[in-house]
Amino acid sequence: MATAPPEDQRRLLEVQALDTRLQQLVHQRRNHPSLATIAQLDGRIGDLHTSLVDSRTAVADLERELAKAESDVAQVRTRADRDQQKLDSGALSAKDSQALVSELESLARRQAVLEDAEIEVMERLEAHQGSRAEVESAHAELESAKAKATAERDEAWAQINATGSKVKAEREATAAGLDAGLVALYDKLRAQLGGLGAAALRGGRCEGCRLDLNPGDLAAAKAAPAEQIVRCEECGRILVRLADEGAVA
Repeated sequence: MATAPPEDQRRLLEVQALDTRLQQLVHQRRNHPSLATIAQLDGRIGDLHTSLVDSRTAVADLERELAKAESDVAQVRTRADRDQQKLDSGALSAKDSQALVSELESLARRQAVLEDAEIEVMERLEAHQGSRAEVESAHAELESAKAKATAERDEAWAQINATGSKVKAEREATAAGLDAGLVALYDKLRAQLGGLGAAALRGGRCEGCRLDLNPGDLAAAKAAPAEQIVRCEECGRILVRLADEGAVA
């Protein structure tokens, strides 16, 4: 028959209350509202990141296309300027001058086509730059919101951790010197029964499973010696009898 000093059994309820508080703090840390916000923002940032990469890639491609178009126009202009200088020099024969005039006309037509293409690329580039700016702005807003939520989470976690440290210290002090067998049984039951290894018997009811003991079990619990460790017949938890239950006094 397992036994433990009655005062240790009473103090075990204090330990249980502190362990329950620690469980609550762990739950608060794992389920803080900021975590859901961060997860939601991460999803939106991930979705927007693809659009941002696509937009930046499109702008970069168009910038290269524009640079090529500008280079093509510049080459034609350089060729035309060189031909015009030769023509203006007056040192060419009539035949060569006529050839240059024909080439200049061809270059002018070529330049017009290239400049139209250049303008078209510039217009597309401006449109994509505008889209990129909008996506970057939206992305920056999401990142800012995430940073805020992360700061809220870190602050909440810091407070929870500080409270947890105090509760742990109080728990260690409260559990110090308790009957080793009682503690071992309590820890085993707590691991098996969702963190609740001991409960008070109050008004004929186990406060662990919230069920009333049947008359026979209740009478047996009350009649058991004060040092005997009583277990709830319904849930198996350590049943700590209080003074008004006629045992632990």
